[in-house]
Amino acid sequence: MDTVSNTPPPVQKRNSKLKTRVTGFFVNLYDVSKFVVRFFKEAFVPPYEFKEIIRQCFEVGVRSLTLISLTGFIIGVIFTKQSRPSLTNFGANSWLPSLVSIAVMKALAPLVTAIIASGKVGSSIGAELGSMRVTEQIDAMEVSGTKPFKYLVCTRVIATTFTVPLLATYSALIALLGGYLNVSQNEGTSFSEFMESAFEPINFIDINASLVKAIVFGFTVGMVGCYQGYNSSKGTEGVGKAANNAVVIAMFLVFIEEVLIVQIAGWFR
Repeated sequence: MDTVSNTPPPVQKRNSKLKTRVTGFFVNLYDVSKFVVRFFKEAFVPPYEFKEIIRQCFEVGVRSLTLISLTGFIIGVIFTKQSRPSLTNFGANSWLPSLVSIAVMKALAPLVTAIIASGKVGSSIGAELGSMRVTEQIDAMEVSGTKPFKYLVCTRVIATTFTVPLLATYSALIALLGGYLNVSQNEGTSFSEFMESAFEPINFIDINASLVKAIVFGFTVGMVGCYQGYNSSKGTEGVGKAANNAVVIAMFLVFIEEVLIVQIAGWFR
């Protein structure tokens, strides 16, 4: 009878689990906020790791160039082919370059580039820093008097913040090239006519919004990957978990930021 009386009711168990989850959420939110604040404190204070930043830009940019090129070209071709039948029904094939340009420049290029970066770059950063954490290399750097946070975290976040916008711009141009090849093959449109029609509906606000999105996406991918890897634990299992969380959380935040930035940009139109 004593054992039964000491057993908490199911309602109390559920309340205890809910309380633990809520507490854990706010603790994680505090840790993330402290991590981000620490980045801004150390990123703009000398000494600056320019060589490491350039190396990370190479890792993020050049190593992703082939995948970005292929993806951007396919997006341009497929979007053009899928849009043509709908426009043909209304006799508006001449609007095809403008439609492709609006879709690519405003949404597809920065979003697709960020998703690719989340999968390729974010997971790589999470796994790399996670392996350094579990093998105590970061602890050794701290004991030796160096600043591992500045060297490992700040350089990678700065590299993704600068490189993802460049990759997004490159992806947009490649997508437009794919769209042009498809339009030229079917409608015989010249390159100058296609580009003139493509950039006619794009204004200054659209370009700035896409640039801001790419910058925010790059910062998010780098920050999430670094946070997950820098704070990983539990050995090799923690490394895999850090890489997986870096991809999932980065993609989730990218979609939320996409909605918010589109909404804010709409207020300025």
